[in-house]
Amino acid sequence: MAEGNTIPGTIMRDDHVPAGQPWDGIVRRGQVLRVIDLEGHQGVDFLCYNAENPEERYHAPNTLKKSQTLKLTRGHTLYSDIARPMFTIVEDSYGGHDTIAGCCSGPSNQMLYGVAGTTGCRENFLAALGRHGLGRRDIVPNVNFFCTVPVDDRRLADTVFVAGPAQAGDYIDLRAEMDALAVISNCPQVNNPCNDGKPKPIRVVIWQP
Repeated sequence: MAEGNTIPGTIMRDDHVPAGQPWDGIVRRGQVLRVIDLEGHQGVDFLCYNAENPEERYHAPNTLKKSQTLKLTRGHTLYSDIARPMFTIVEDSYGGHDTIAGCCSGPSNQMLYGVAGTTGCRENFLAALGRHGLGRRDIVPNVNFFCTVPVDDRRLADTVFVAGPAQAGDYIDLRAEMDALAVISNCPQVNNPCNDGKPKPIRVVIWQP
């Protein structure tokens, strides 16, 4: 079990995020955002924005080109659309977080699984972004923490996600390289294996080294 609950600094904010719910917060430059998978096998969707100018936001292509990998882990940096560093992954007990599958939503659940009347991470993002005057046009392709998405250029899998190896207590630490708005969806998905069919709570901590 990873020691995700041992915080090596001063806790500035400490939240328990229920299964399927959103979270948002400002992480000041130099502070660290820790996301803890409390029970294991729980997907966490993540977006970030410049807190002072949210038109600057996470940019997957810049991040992937600089990291030269589709899976992010310790030492990799999340870059903005103007190629500035936003967060650096400074600790990671999981390794290999997904950058390509994006977020689930009510419409995509209908499209992919034939399930109507559900909500997903897109709806969570909209709820969290709305508290900051942002909306649909501000949602960009996101990072999926604790998620495994195999890539095979010969075929597409029947489902994009497979059950990942995250264990209870696994965590990721992201150091803010600017004052950043972080937005999280604690994924409510039950139609693919990312949450093992049972969404679970997470812990989100902002701490000062």
